[in-house]
Amino acid sequence: MPAAATATPEQIRDVNQRYHDAAAVEYDAKWGIDFGGVGRDQTRQKLVKALGEWPAHPFAHALEIGAGTGYFSLNLMQQDAFERLTATDISAGMLDALTGSAADLGLASRVETVRTDAEQLPFSDASFDVVLGHAILHHIPDLNRAFSEFKRVLRPGGAVVFCGEPSRNGDRLAAVPKRVGALTAPAWRRLVGASARDVNGDVALDGAHDLESEVDVHAFAPGDLSRALDAAGYDAIRVRGEELLANVYGWWLRSLESSAVPEEVPDRWRRFAFRSYIAFQRADVTLLEPRLPASLFYNLILSGRKPG
Repeated sequence: MPAAATATPEQIRDVNQRYHDAAAVEYDAKWGIDFGGVGRDQTRQKLVKALGEWPAHPFAHALEIGAGTGYFSLNLMQQDAFERLTATDISAGMLDALTGSAADLGLASRVETVRTDAEQLPFSDASFDVVLGHAILHHIPDLNRAFSEFKRVLRPGGAVVFCGEPSRNGDRLAAVPKRVGALTAPAWRRLVGASARDVNGDVALDGAHDLESEVDVHAFAPGDLSRALDAAGYDAIRVRGEELLANVYGWWLRSLESSAVPEEVPDRWRRFAFRSYIAFQRADVTLLEPRLPASLFYNLILSGRKPG
């Protein structure tokens, strides 16, 4: 369930900061974040879908909003989508994890991190060539203000690119595999030989489970995002749908796996789950995304340009 309708922007930001700080240590493992070939391929596809093509030249300086542990930006940077990155997040824990990953990938000299709120950016006008993010807009209380800030810090002709934003239909779709996963989890644990996880006693997450249901603020219809970009003064606006089968299947997998002690989930299951998820993702890309309306998909992808 999302944040309460009565929650103030300050309360929403506070919950997001506390949840993401607590979740940062296990975040990559929980969501299967990859900085190898799979992660690079996924993020390349997302950028191409958003912009309509791979950029002919690298963006000189990118600003990521809600960078988390770096899944989107670091994978794109490995493919020379941009030369420098300023990664921002409200969570210091997430930025610490991103800094570690950037060092492991040999990118540390090209990456800086800044802890900040997306609605009031501490950067000069016209500082960046692209503003991007993944699964972040639905956490921001005042989207209109945020889109105006993104436009302010963009250079003329610069692009905004956001991927992984939940659609209204996606929220409904996710509820079904989550319920099925909860019902089938005991039988699945017996099958793979894993014990039930004691979520309440999980000190490592420091209460993150209790906050997870409160961090989301929005789910979008495609028209919502198009109108918001248009109202903020962007042109060349694109909104596309992404992932249907893969996310229904993925939520079922996550519901199963989150019920078990992670160390007891067999590698053979993890390999099967990963490969089958990628197969569903490919089916979405080749069969469904080119043919179905954006509103039917779990996630939405959008882009726009600051007039030059």
